[in-house]
Amino acid sequence: MSATPVLPATAWPARDGAHLLVSAAQMGALEAQLLASGLPVEALMEKAALAVVRRLQQPDWLPQLQERGALVLVGPGHNGGDGLVVARELHLAGLAVRTWSPFERHKPLTAAHRRHAQWLGIPELNTPPDHADGAIWIDALFGIGQSRAPGEPLETLLEQRQQHQPGLLIAIDGPTGLCADSGQPLGRCAASAGLTLAIGLIKQGWLQDPALRWLGQLERLELGLPKALLQTLPASQPLALHPADLATAPWPRLNPAASKYQRGRLLVIAGSGAYRGAAALALQGASASGCGSLRAAVPDAVAQRLWSLQPQVVLSAALPDNGSGGLALAALPEDALERLDAVVLGPGLGDAADGRADRATWQRLQAFTGLLLLDADGLNRLAPQHPLAWLRERGGPTWLTPHHGEFSRLFPQWAELPPLEAALHGAEQSSGQHPCGLLLKGARSVVAAGDGRRWQLSQACPAAARTGLGDVLTGYAGGLAARGLAASGNADSSLLALAALAHACAGSTAAEHNGVGGATPMAVAEMLCAITQ
Repeated sequence: MSATPVLPATAWPARDGAHLLVSAAQMGALEAQLLASGLPVEALMEKAALAVVRRLQQPDWLPQLQERGALVLVGPGHNGGDGLVVARELHLAGLAVRTWSPFERHKPLTAAHRRHAQWLGIPELNTPPDHADGAIWIDALFGIGQSRAPGEPLETLLEQRQQHQPGLLIAIDGPTGLCADSGQPLGRCAASAGLTLAIGLIKQGWLQDPALRWLGQLERLELGLPKALLQTLPASQPLALHPADLATAPWPRLNPAASKYQRGRLLVIAGSGAYRGAAALALQGASASGCGSLRAAVPDAVAQRLWSLQPQVVLSAALPDNGSGGLALAALPEDALERLDAVVLGPGLGDAADGRADRATWQRLQAFTGLLLLDADGLNRLAPQHPLAWLRERGGPTWLTPHHGEFSRLFPQWAELPPLEAALHGAEQSSGQHPCGLLLKGARSVVAAGDGRRWQLSQACPAAARTGLGDVLTGYAGGLAARGLAASGNADSSLLALAALAHACAGSTAAEHNGVGGATPMAVAEMLCAITQ
């Protein structure tokens, strides 16, 4: 375990403005360093606000602004100053602009911009606007500097605004009422944006599941932060993963002359009488990874038809029912874990009738020197067995892929932490002589490495949140791990992050091509075949 990770020589993705995720305090500290260097605060405000104006002049929003006009909601601090610069520039460009500020006092620079706006003749409302106002509202009330609820009058106004004019609000550096660190509303509700513009860097809270309903479309605006400034952030700083990062991803590079057994050897242990499909879907995901040798230990009912449905899969074992509807791991043959790079255990296993019956198999899994990926009921069966002690004594690297419920059963002590922190604790504390990587599934899944590195998906398709997609992901990740070990003897957690990104992109592509109902597990597996390098 390490609190100060050393970055690999070829870290992925780049630690730049497009990928670094920061807290509100960290963003404030970076800005303070810029100002301490001699950059005037007026110049930084102009730079940020003009980036907003350039974005609003793009074809998706400019026609609406020309037709409807803009109402800028002005806060007391520098976010309000940003808004007033935006109001000035839109006014000078010939658009109908008004402002409204519910505050009597403003910071000196914001107050100066307000006086200039008044001098330019930009109308300023003296009473709260009508929530049904037809203009595009530009939320420049607080940005990331929020620590408490905006108050009932503002919350009610913003709530009614969304009800009567949904999506017609653009948030500058975050919707009013939303915490930039947790993504949780600070009060009863937050402003609902059609577009949220993150200035300079994306704030961690904007990728968390609770924030998604308030943000609308999230975009980062380049602020030109110096590379040397960004390098002052810790090596463990979380990184966002975007679809474009697939092009630079650390895909395993195999010898062109490698045989099938030198291209990754994977065993999938999955399925039960009640969840036969889980085994088939995990094997489909594994096949999509391009691993050379794929074996399966599955229920009798699946084994009988395996040759006709997935003839490329070698049957290692046809396992019986354990008497409770689950798969009997105790029946796994002694030699099943030999000559393998990786093992996947978990999708659709069902309950363990008697954990003591499977104890010998769990001991062999613990001693296995290849990568072990535990998912779903594999995690649920491990949970009662003192999981931290078991994981720390693993004979090889381990990957865990829980959703929140499974994580809570496995690590209840960290279940209430934000995903980025929960995943980090789980990965670090589960690492012993060999590293543990953890993928915490969600609308924007998080991946953490045992050395402190973290990644989070910036995009995903809601239509791909359906039964069976996790089984495909599990098999696919296991196959990538097997390929990585075959190629270099290494299954770094960046491969687990890559699996999560490729799976999310495959879901989005399937929905785009086939419609919302077409993002099936089978379609996603097919898309993964096309994505994988």
